Amino acid sequence: MTELISKYLPLKRSKKRNRRKRALTFSVLGVILLLILVGSGFLIDTQGLVVNFDEANSAPSWSHPFGTDWLGRDMFVRTVKGLSLSFWVGLLAAFISGVIALILSLLLLVNKTLDSLVTGLIDLFLGVPHIVALILISFMLGGGLYGVIIAVALTHWPRLARLLRAEIMQIKNSEYISVSRHMGKSWFWIAQHHILPHLMPQLFIGFILMFPHAILHEASITFLGFGLSSEQPAIGIILSEAMGYLSSGMWWLAVFPGLMLLVMVAVFDSLGRNLRKVFDPFKGQKH
Repeated sequence: MTELISKYLPLKRSKKRNRRKRALTFSVLGVILLLILVGSGFLIDTQGLVVNFDEANSAPSWSHPFGTDWLGRDMFVRTVKGLSLSFWVGLLAAFISGVIALILSLLLLVNKTLDSLVTGLIDLFLGVPHIVALILISFMLGGGLYGVIIAVALTHWPRLARLLRAEIMQIKNSEYISVSRHMGKSWFWIAQHHILPHLMPQLFIGFILMFPHAILHEASITFLGFGLSSEQPAIGIILSEAMGYLSSGMWWLAVFPGLMLLVMVAVFDSLGRNLRKVFDPFKGQKH
């Protein structure tokens, strides 16, 4: 029996290291790809956004890889600028949403009344379709950049808050928490020194996985006309404008921006899943 255990443990450690190394490699590649996508929005020349009727409605070519629109604007430049804008909108919205989820989940430590209130709030937001809540909040705030960010932030925190709340409930019953309470430590001190360090991996991964949802929903409400203004080169605006020209055979106006948006979302989703494997290589695996 001892020999069997001694053979099994090194094999398990080796498998864990390999899974973690592979996940870390994919995470680094994902970060590099995202930096290229987002960095291009700052480095690329804005000359392609200038109206040029001589090159209007041009199909994809070497000079214009994504073609041009009805105003002669380069679709590659517009798409890259739109992705960069979507990235920053998603980043800020996901960050605010993560902060909301963390604060509300920590109310469990205060008293049961506040915890019940938070639980009811989570159920309420989860019971309302995302797109409906997004449109209502964005419309009440007058749309625009800040309206979209606040709308996305206020509708994406419930799932992460429920996850963090479950983690806090487990930690709260731990022995070291009981010892700290008997030593006279406040819940604020316990949250700062014991609970927050434990929640950081879940919070970070939740933030990363929230990112693609924030980007897609920003594009969705912008596409429907309740989001960013038409002057901004957002992906939702680009796709919305392209709908009127698809029947004319100008397929490149929607295909390339849509594909680039899906690539960014897929990279973020893959990054979050691989980071989860880095923190816990055997989570969700059958032993």
